[in-house]
Amino acid sequence: MPEIVVDGQPLHYEDEGTGPPVVMVAGTGSRGRVWHLHQVPALVSAGYRVITFDNRAGGPGGRFGVASLVSDTAALIERLELGQSRAVGFSLGARVVAELLVERPELVERAVLLATRGRVDHWTKAMLLAERTGTTTTPEFGVVVRAMQYLSPTTLRDDRATRDWLELFELTSATALPGLHEQVALDELLADRLTAYSAIEAACLVVGFGDDLVTPPQLTREVARAIPRARYHEVADCGHYGYLERPGEVNKLIVDFLGVSSRD
Repeated sequence: MPEIVVDGQPLHYEDEGTGPPVVMVAGTGSRGRVWHLHQVPALVSAGYRVITFDNRAGGPGGRFGVASLVSDTAALIERLELGQSRAVGFSLGARVVAELLVERPELVERAVLLATRGRVDHWTKAMLLAERTGTTTTPEFGVVVRAMQYLSPTTLRDDRATRDWLELFELTSATALPGLHEQVALDELLADRLTAYSAIEAACLVVGFGDDLVTPPQLTREVARAIPRARYHEVADCGHYGYLERPGEVNKLIVDFLGVSSRD
């Protein structure tokens, strides 16, 4: 896998397809490969060049902030000479893309923000702080809690889907991404950024997931209201992992929006 080095940290990326570039920024604890099951094939088929990458897992002294993740994304766009790109981010990745739109607006023409928020409410803050402990009674209990937290009740009522997701969570819990706890512990994720987002000039599609407990859709709607040229769409019957639970609908939203002229 090719890589670039930013601030002494390797940034592994993958580059597929030809056409206008789309940079995809993954969520907390996910590698760039998470996009390759559903989103990358759809975008490549639609005529895009798709760049995915692994968010950094460390920094000087083992610490880093959201600003470092934004700088990494900007560096990737510049080093690959992508010019003004399209960007898609999920959860933490959506926060990174939004901050990139604030700090380096010349790098992004339009963006899709999945399961994002500009502030935390009391419940979301409580969940974030609890997750930082990284402890559960047993690994099996942790897998069940993760399924309840990240998936829709609609998915969990499907026996086959539930079995598949539990097996996936068991596998990934045993091979956690280095830097997961550092990403969860980013204090900037508790900050209120809605006022800053009012300065974003790019057109954005903000997508909420109807049964999302991690990022409740009412917080995602607030981001859409804050960004002047944003539109909001909510996907029903899916949780925080809606882009994996309802990939067909989410992919269509992404492809249709990214294909719209920047003048619209």
